[in-house]
Amino acid sequence: MFIKVVKKKTLFMIISSVLLAILAISAPTAIYTASKEDEEEKKFIKWVDFGIPYEALSATLEIDIATHTEEGQTPLDWVDMLAYLASKYGGDFSHFKKSDLIKLTETLKKENTTIDALGASLKTYSYFKEAYSAALSGFVGNYTIESAHPDNPTEKTVTKKYGLKAFSPIAQGYSYSHFDDFGNSRSYGYKRKHLGHDLMGSVGTPIIAVESGYVECVGWNQYGGWRIGIRSFDRKRYYYYAHLRKDHPYNDIYEGKIITAGDVIGYLGMTGYSSKENVNNINTPHLHYGMQLIFDEETQKDGTNQIWIDMYAITKLLEKNRSAVYRDDNEKEYYRKYEMFEESTEE
Repeated sequence: MFIKVVKKKTLFMIISSVLLAILAISAPTAIYTASKEDEEEKKFIKWVDFGIPYEALSATLEIDIATHTEEGQTPLDWVDMLAYLASKYGGDFSHFKKSDLIKLTETLKKENTTIDALGASLKTYSYFKEAYSAALSGFVGNYTIESAHPDNPTEKTVTKKYGLKAFSPIAQGYSYSHFDDFGNSRSYGYKRKHLGHDLMGSVGTPIIAVESGYVECVGWNQYGGWRIGIRSFDRKRYYYYAHLRKDHPYNDIYEGKIITAGDVIGYLGMTGYSSKENVNNINTPHLHYGMQLIFDEETQKDGTNQIWIDMYAITKLLEKNRSAVYRDDNEKEYYRKYEMFEESTEE
């Protein structure tokens, strides 16, 4: 009896040893793979506090354009300048002084260096450069644009330029009012923050594409009413235009259409806040538009990890470039007066 028990116990120990040996071979691999996946977790920007005031945007833009267009100048990029200042200010642009920009440009000339070289010693420079580039990289560059001929207004002339190529969302000649309302409370449907910028205007005001890109979504949304979503070509920026006009919200808009900055895409209205389509349920006619930054398509395009930035200062900057429009009486649509061609679009 005792011998049989020992044999059974011995057999059990042998089998157990074999199983443990097999597990010992395979288990480390499984454990290593799991930990490797954890280590290889995607690293990307998860939040951007875009607190750059109009004064800083305008001043750096002016230097950028001047150094790219005047002879004998070393070209400076406004995003690099903004990132450098943000690193110096700890992200708080309430400290901004134009003299800081002058000092920066003087240092660059004196030391014959670059902003990237100066920023290399600042811990947050690379973060701010990537964040601000995601928001502003489509705004400035080379382009070709039509304009009225100086000697004959009925004819057009074509000029190659470098400068601000993004447009105000409100067409030239149309008035609007706005204030910094980003983050204000909203209650329709559920309590939430206002993640866009409202421009109060008249129903039917032509709405302009801020930047070139392609139409990603179009149609009814109970919060935004008739709305349009346009993605920049580099896929970093998603523009959202909402509360467009009842019955006639769009100007030949469909998903996948290529849009050029300055095009008329629709008309200001007061639709939305209704599960039923084509309903005016907004008290004041206005355009709600916003910019979403996307660093990771999988986690930031939809859901709770979206990044929307304050557009107030950017809207003031875009006042410098408003698209002139005209009305086609036969089609009863508005169109841009002067075409624009960008290098990236032409390619």
